Amino acid sequence: MARAGLTAERITRAAADLADAAGFDNLTVSALARHFGVKDASLYSHVRNLKDLRTRVAVLAAGEMVDLIAAAVAGRSGKDALAAFAGAYRAYALRHPGRYAATQSKVDLDQVADLSPFLRTGELTYGMLRAYDLEEPDLTDAVRLLRSTFHGYTSLEAAGGFQHSRDVDASWNQAIEALHVTLTHWPRAGEEER
Repeated sequence: MARAGLTAERITRAAADLADAAGFDNLTVSALARHFGVKDASLYSHVRNLKDLRTRVAVLAAGEMVDLIAAAVAGRSGKDALAAFAGAYRAYALRHPGRYAATQSKVDLDQVADLSPFLRTGELTYGMLRAYDLEEPDLTDAVRLLRSTFHGYTSLEAAGGFQHSRDVDASWNQAIEALHVTLTHWPRAGEEER
């Protein structure tokens, strides 16, 4: 019987695969039930609703992504860590578009049993930026700059948005170099008032 093997973990992994194949916005309980050859109701004994399912995919994807980034930056610092972090981020986003989209969705953290992937992501990002000697509020501003740059670039790349003949990898490497220069020469908050 198909439903006998269903678990919340198996359903979540299948949902993540479906999100990669069909798009995170197209992830539905009905589509997932069809994948397993069961009725929608069979899934509801493992997940509460679509929001719960999507949250589970976001947590799974955040864990996968932070593991990949952590392995890439291990033992590195400064520009090398920045490039490794950015490269792992980009690789995950391009390889797993549905999972990546889940990591960018708004998640009700009060509904998440395991916050460790999100906490690790923050710790890893702030740790990588330690080499640039930034303090708050500059640190938060730098994190937002990196996230928006990485997300914007990978989203445009995935959508085929770069039509110019220049190699996208060359442009990516130049963007990382520009971010390194920016972080190295960061305009400190409050200096403009002096």
